[in-house]
Amino acid sequence: MLDRERVLARLDEIDGYLQDLRQIAPATFEQYRQIEKRRACERLLQIAIEAVVDVCGLVVAGRRLGLPGEEDDLFEKLAQAGLLSLPLRDRLRRMKGLRNILVHEYGRVDDRIVFDVIQNRLGDFADFRREVLRTLEHQERS
Repeated sequence: MLDRERVLARLDEIDGYLQDLRQIAPATFEQYRQIEKRRACERLLQIAIEAVVDVCGLVVAGRRLGLPGEEDDLFEKLAQAGLLSLPLRDRLRRMKGLRNILVHEYGRVDDRIVFDVIQNRLGDFADFRREVLRTLEHQERS
């Protein structure tokens, strides 16, 4: 059974991280390159993405969609079950890839890409929230 309360709590955490990120997000790339600003933005983006992956895991487990071999399998299982659109699945994969670079390959972080994500891709989180809430609503009706 899908743990609705845990999923909603994680979605609220994501919203909080994004609110914080929007508050500190710099207007220019030059401002972003200031070390404190850059590190704070990267960290908030990282934990927001980790929360997205956690929500995907909760939904996959709760809907009994099978055991994922790796995190990318979470997105695929949700898409195959019709719970995640294919375009969003692909965006989540890229999002997770960015998180992996932020966490594991810090020397390879492209500041321009991270800045672009902050400026132009935060809407992906809202799309994710909508699709998860649709899944929860469908579960309630079932």
